[in-house]
Amino acid sequence: MTSTIASPMHTANDLGIGLLRQPSMVLFGPGQRRQIAPVVKGIAERVLMITDSRMAASAEFTQIVEALQQQGVSVSVYDGTEPDLPRRHVVDVVERFGGSSIGAIVGIGGGSCMDLAKVASAVLTHGGDVRDYYGQFLVPGPGIPVITVPTTGGTGAEVTCISVVFDEEQGMKVGVASPHLEAYAAIVDPELTLTCPPGLTAASGADALSHLIESFTGRAKNPDADQLATTLYAGKNLLADVYARNGLALLNDSLPAVAADPTNLDARSNTLFGAYCAGMAINTAGTAGAHAIQSPIGNLTHTPHGFGISALLPYVMRYNLPTRVPEFAEIGRILGVANASDPEETQARAAIDRIEVILETLGAPLDLRTLGLQPADFGFVAKQAMLATRLTANNPRELTVESVTSILERGYDGDRSWWQL
Repeated sequence: MTSTIASPMHTANDLGIGLLRQPSMVLFGPGQRRQIAPVVKGIAERVLMITDSRMAASAEFTQIVEALQQQGVSVSVYDGTEPDLPRRHVVDVVERFGGSSIGAIVGIGGGSCMDLAKVASAVLTHGGDVRDYYGQFLVPGPGIPVITVPTTGGTGAEVTCISVVFDEEQGMKVGVASPHLEAYAAIVDPELTLTCPPGLTAASGADALSHLIESFTGRAKNPDADQLATTLYAGKNLLADVYARNGLALLNDSLPAVAADPTNLDARSNTLFGAYCAGMAINTAGTAGAHAIQSPIGNLTHTPHGFGISALLPYVMRYNLPTRVPEFAEIGRILGVANASDPEETQARAAIDRIEVILETLGAPLDLRTLGLQPADFGFVAKQAMLATRLTANNPRELTVESVTSILERGYDGDRSWWQL
């Protein structure tokens, strides 16, 4: 098979390729957390629960632990996970639980909790340091079975085969990307998101929305067999698009509904379902420019990942629009703000306007000045963003230090005029 190397202007998936990676089992629905104990009992006598202090103090977590113990499963708990998963947590888990015959790991919480569970599984099994696995396809084989249980509606980490680690010494986020990080099972219970604080709901909702947009408008790579065997992201593809379309339709209604009433279980369910769809989409299509640029901004401003993404998204979408008019136009129709009889560019601009309305309704920021980013840091951020080649390679329009700087300038000024090639 001959590979077609896509240019920054290329849109078409010429090979008609579709690719999915996913857990062996997914359970979705209110109350499904009660299946954690039976699932774990089927594969392990001892389980390690990885979570954060907020979840560990909840009644729901206590009930899950008690249910596991009633099934005869020995339970250990690590509840020190912090946002943006610091590498020291991976080191801590390996030091504390290495050699202790852990048969399964449950990662329950936000993205960092699930990412820690996945990468700890690899290091506990194969040894060494997590740094040995930075990059793609470097985990040598399967690890301890992981059950992922999300408590926020955004990261999609329950179904992705990547863990993002903040290496404090390097001062940057690094990905461990391998199909061997795929969870054994994902148990997705919307009831666990009902107590998610408003700020976290907004940040995670913005993140999920960005995953859908970046996967659907990303670069089509048309990879050959060798590329598929060595590169996590196959680019925009038929199967990822199915999930992206469904997720966009769900979040279009559910995110404003959750913002209006955080106790609305139907809205929470649709938000979590949309976030799951987003995770399925990015698992093979990947994220792109907004995620590459956010990482150094987050390191400088210590702001939540989802808020950094929200503040960048209006400007990255505008930058990419000239090369992705048909895709943004379809998004406009999915979101119910565009008519097929209108010019495509009109439909595409309506989509971007609608996405910004959703973000504003959530209370997520729409400019970089709000995050505290300083113009003096633009050059540093642009150079750091270009190091995230796994992400920049997915952006539909070529990114350079100069173009990223222009995005940052517009984002700082809140300049939402339309970008022209």
